[in-house]
Amino acid sequence: MTTPARRQAFIFDMDGVLTDNMRFHAESWVELFRDYGLEGLDPERYLVETAGMKGPDVLRYFLDPDISASDAERLTELKDFLYRVNSRGRITAMPGLHPFLEKARQAGILLGVGTGSGAKNTAYVLDLLDTSHYFQAVVGSHQVKHGKPAPDIFLRAAELLGAEPADCIVFEDAIPGIEAAARAGMNCVAVTSTNSPEAFAPYSNIIAVIDDFLQVNPVTLFERLHESRTATL
Repeated sequence: MTTPARRQAFIFDMDGVLTDNMRFHAESWVELFRDYGLEGLDPERYLVETAGMKGPDVLRYFLDPDISASDAERLTELKDFLYRVNSRGRITAMPGLHPFLEKARQAGILLGVGTGSGAKNTAYVLDLLDTSHYFQAVVGSHQVKHGKPAPDIFLRAAELLGAEPADCIVFEDAIPGIEAAARAGMNCVAVTSTNSPEAFAPYSNIIAVIDDFLQVNPVTLFERLHESRTATL
């Protein structure tokens, strides 16, 4: 009896990976925090320390560790509204994204999204990018208990795709997302839209560092992953 082929999957973070939009999120957080008395927040600090985290977790990190769940959800929704208003017309696909997705699909690689964004922002971005039809699974922060750097989002995406974590490659731009992938037992392609290449150096689960999708071939990524595993044996 033959053994069924293992299912290989790519799981993409959305913001900062499918589109270079993290600056728009940072701008919206800064405006919200300023309105609530937190002056002088550096957008770079948000991007490096909390990019990819759930909105309520960002609020607990910067504004009030004891903020109530209802207030956290309300302020997150307000920030997300600011983000959608301020970014409309500015959301574009990362260079090479659509050809990369098409080539991966033709190669039989399963495709999913694992994002720290909520339902409205996820639908908003995927619609503007015209990419929804590529993905067999889309998991947002509203669908799991713990956001990044916990592994819940990526593990749920793998479950929906029917792939083992070891057979998934995550595409991430943010440090909490890289950590989430590591905790999920997944390797990563790091995208430099939010962090410098040097920021990814401490993470052993990274198999490639790219600026955009023009720099990587989806068909050869699993070959590279196999080679890295063989080298460690």
